[in-house]
Amino acid sequence: MQTFDQVELSQIWKKTCQKLRQELSPAVYNTWIVANPASQIVMTNPDSAQVTISSPTAFHSTNLKKNLHPTLVVALESVLQAKVEVEYQVGQRLKPVLGDQAQSQNLEPKDLNQENYFASNHSPRESFSPGQSPRAEDLFSQQTIQSTREDRIRAKAQSIGLKTDYIFESFAVSTSNEMAHAAAVAVSNNPATSYNPLFFYGGVGVGKTHLMHAIAHNILKRDFDVKIVYCTGEEFTNEIVQAIQTKRASNFKLKYRSAQVLLIDDIQFIAGKNAVQEEFFHTFNALIKQNSQVVLTSDRPPQEISLLESRLRSRFEAGLMVDIQQPSFELRTAILLVKSQAANLPIPIELAKIVASRVESARKIEGIITSIRSEVELKGKQITPELIEKILSLETKRARPGITASPGQVIRAVANHFKLKQSALRGTRRVKHIVFARHIAMYILKEELSLPLAEIGRWFSDRDHTSILYATRKISQEIRVNDQMFQDVSALRTTLALVG
Repeated sequence: MQTFDQVELSQIWKKTCQKLRQELSPAVYNTWIVANPASQIVMTNPDSAQVTISSPTAFHSTNLKKNLHPTLVVALESVLQAKVEVEYQVGQRLKPVLGDQAQSQNLEPKDLNQENYFASNHSPRESFSPGQSPRAEDLFSQQTIQSTREDRIRAKAQSIGLKTDYIFESFAVSTSNEMAHAAAVAVSNNPATSYNPLFFYGGVGVGKTHLMHAIAHNILKRDFDVKIVYCTGEEFTNEIVQAIQTKRASNFKLKYRSAQVLLIDDIQFIAGKNAVQEEFFHTFNALIKQNSQVVLTSDRPPQEISLLESRLRSRFEAGLMVDIQQPSFELRTAILLVKSQAANLPIPIELAKIVASRVESARKIEGIITSIRSEVELKGKQITPELIEKILSLETKRARPGITASPGQVIRAVANHFKLKQSALRGTRRVKHIVFARHIAMYILKEELSLPLAEIGRWFSDRDHTSILYATRKISQEIRVNDQMFQDVSALRTTLALVG
């Protein structure tokens, strides 16, 4: 065991206060943190610590523990790099540890007792004299109560692992995800009564995780005391393995089976892992039996998850399964405008449309916005069409999988995608749906394989190079506004990247 001396204690609490000031509003920080310093820290072992918080009154101690305990624990654990247990004491007459505000006033520990420390560290507008407690109307003002509640929710959301910006207010809704959004809102308003389990599936960057986090945020706003457990399928798997190795399976079961809301992202990760599927099966049954809400996400529907046990598949399918499609051009534009506004980046709508026409997922849009922000903030550049084009070119080269397929493999893949015979695709028939697929094949051969126009023409009944140029230009223009064409080309690129 190691007990920190006054100097070390002061330094640790100062760092903790710096973190807390960033997390809390000034009114809450001055009222509840400054007045209740850490008076002792003991390292019970290298990975855990016991922290004593001293308060001038039982009122302070009770409210601090009730309202800000998770926030304190997170901040202390970040500074100490250890698991922290906090003990609250009233009237402790140990020398208090100075926060950053007291130190900035050059006050020494010996100059302060519990009463004048409390008085000297409050903001001037509160005007507390030595030994005088704050007025009840100040502590119970609507502003303070609301700030404290928001800070509690924020701290708990952070401890659960939720992203602060993944809320319903920042989720752009369109035809491709309106059903998923409606189901998520319904579940967040009435957990375990609307749809249980709720199963979202779809490709990368369609908003599955965003909706899952938004559900949890909304539940916390309605009822702070709800026990929410969030993890990924990989984390769930790793926790089971660790529980078995350390012989703490009972702790694992207590954590997951006592949850009132269980959220697991990328549940497909547990497929093929027999022990993990066995444990999840029993956890799932226990939660449904006790009327707890379960929300799952996957990159594909249950029936397409290979090596997933049939008993799990049937339970997933018993709830509401929602397919979230890739966002449309209009939705991608809206997502970019919403996220850029949140990042304080004034992107004109015309430039937003250019980005939306070249990027297929919300996740890639976030990457584009991050790149724009770095150019603007770090290099002092203006948001211009030239800057957007430069960033898009770099992102496209970085993100797009390389295609090494042969021309014959491209034609076969396009024919299979559109359910056509290769002879029809390469022939001369001018039926609308065949021409559409043929033009896309020509476009891919030119853009991805960089074949000369004349060579592409030879693959399609010796067509003239001008016909190939017309076809590829037409697809290049329409792909920016035609969502179905955009998705078809994206799907073919992904398929061909695996073929080569």
